[in-house]
Amino acid sequence: MSDFQQPDLDTMRHSAAHIMAAAIQSLWPTAKFGVGPTTEHGFYYDVLVDTAISAEDLQRIEDKMKQIIKAKVMIEREEWPIDKAIEYMREHKQDFKVELLELLKSKGSTAVAEETGDKGLVAESENAGVSSVSFYKLGDFVDLCRGPHVNRTDKVGALKLMSVAGAYWRGKSENPQLQRIYGFCYETKEELDKAIWQQEEAEKRDHRKLGRELKLFHMQEEAAGQVFWHSRGWTLFRLLENFIRQRISKDGYVEVNTPQLVDSSLYKASGHWDFYGDNMFKVQVEEERVFGLKPMNCPCHVQIFKSELKSYRELPLRMAEFGSCMRNEASGAMHGIMRVRAMTQDDAHIFCREDQIESESLKYFKLQLGIYEVLGFGGNNIKVKLALRPDKRAGRDELWDKAEDGLRHALRGAGLEFTEVPNDGAFYGPKVEFHLTDAIGRSWQCGTLQLDFVLPERLGAEYIGEDSQRHAPVMLHRAALGSLERFIGILIEHHAGAFPVWLSPVQARIIPIADRHIDYANKVQHMLSECDIPLTIEGIRADVDASAERMQKKIREAQLEKIPYMLVVGDREAETESVSVRLRNGTDLGSIPLAQFIERITTECTTRKDMEAEAVISAA
Repeated sequence: MSDFQQPDLDTMRHSAAHIMAAAIQSLWPTAKFGVGPTTEHGFYYDVLVDTAISAEDLQRIEDKMKQIIKAKVMIEREEWPIDKAIEYMREHKQDFKVELLELLKSKGSTAVAEETGDKGLVAESENAGVSSVSFYKLGDFVDLCRGPHVNRTDKVGALKLMSVAGAYWRGKSENPQLQRIYGFCYETKEELDKAIWQQEEAEKRDHRKLGRELKLFHMQEEAAGQVFWHSRGWTLFRLLENFIRQRISKDGYVEVNTPQLVDSSLYKASGHWDFYGDNMFKVQVEEERVFGLKPMNCPCHVQIFKSELKSYRELPLRMAEFGSCMRNEASGAMHGIMRVRAMTQDDAHIFCREDQIESESLKYFKLQLGIYEVLGFGGNNIKVKLALRPDKRAGRDELWDKAEDGLRHALRGAGLEFTEVPNDGAFYGPKVEFHLTDAIGRSWQCGTLQLDFVLPERLGAEYIGEDSQRHAPVMLHRAALGSLERFIGILIEHHAGAFPVWLSPVQARIIPIADRHIDYANKVQHMLSECDIPLTIEGIRADVDASAERMQKKIREAQLEKIPYMLVVGDREAETESVSVRLRNGTDLGSIPLAQFIERITTECTTRKDMEAEAVISAA
């Protein structure tokens, strides 16, 4: 790379990992190094040193890195025979590098990449045994790497060491535990500062932390990947489910429910057994009979469609299910309620004729965008992608051509801008993906629409056409939210737990000033619960804090629980049938008639728009 070329961000990050390793070697000369790949925000390196690396040590390493960067040290590439590389690393007591090189020599780069997660050791095309490898020199530090790297250390951009964590060598608990040092790296300091802020904010908003603090849910090892919903969390779940149910019923969907344990023959016929089998839980129910726990609803929905022969006049048929699904996710891949083994999908399948593809797609896009708008993800917060055929797929190429062109045409007809992503569709069809940007700038893939000519044909679904002949219907797979568990996790982090009033599990806390005011507080709670509001569960959801704590502490507790309204009641409020209203952001609205408060909160629940801007997207 010449002095005049601007390195790309991945090259900067890769080089930063090596600069960090060089800094560590200068501070701990006997350090042993594992792997050091790039990450979404920067890089990490796994190291073994004779002390636990502290926050002060991180700063020492970072200071040393900055010295190396300021010195403008050249980074030089050399090609070595692999036997020479093994001998060099053995002489320098780099045991982990020797192990990697021997694995590269015997099995090739694919095996190493799969075991370590580092694809940057040697050329990706080398899948057999490797005969030579590239090394990079940075002063006295020499390391195995495919590269590329910046040619001089001062070209790595802005960086910051963030944290250190334990990591077993090659991800196996029987191996030595190394220390994994994470760093961020961006082209400019402004981008770095933004990423650091986002990371700090993400930690505050972590749905696992807030889920415990707000008494929404918990998870435990005895039911790994499954959610224990507490009362408040289940209220939130049902509110979201009822909201989607109301929206889809207006769009002409019929709701069904299908079995969770299904004979493997159905999944073999659909292709899921071959293309998705590793992600399924399988159960031997009877001798020589294997069942699968339902990983998705589509094969079962085809069975309902097939149960009676349909006429073309009955299409489109929009079939929805809040289906309980099980997927065999690896333990290391699970993450709170964002990635689980047991999930509820707000799934639907639209069976239609070819001439109805565009109109049904446009109808779905309108439904989808309307749902996201209400949930706080409107306008520029949505990006659309079209995922195209994967290498491993079912169906003929002409069907894939037709499906991909059908979705392109529908997206353009809806006026939606989109980018195409090769090799990322489902095995049975291409898919439109809706990516939502949350309050701190992170992107989440949520709703999808898949156009499928394959499954109906494989499973023998047919209707009688206008020509009195049998035809396979087109199948549109669509999910508005995807997994409700995952979407609730996204909502928790997007709103930092401070949900809009209509979605808050507890909408108001009534706080009596003294014990003599408890009867009036209970009366207020009863009147709120009797309000008839669409989508609500038991009217306006309010509770009474009748504890012996001081009023100010009760208010503070309600704020920490992110309850939208605190209704303080005393002698004056009881006499005038009013409430003294405070908001969770600390605003004091003063004393207002109870009827006026009910009108206010009823409006917020009905329109799903909070009257105070702070409650739309509230800070933690």
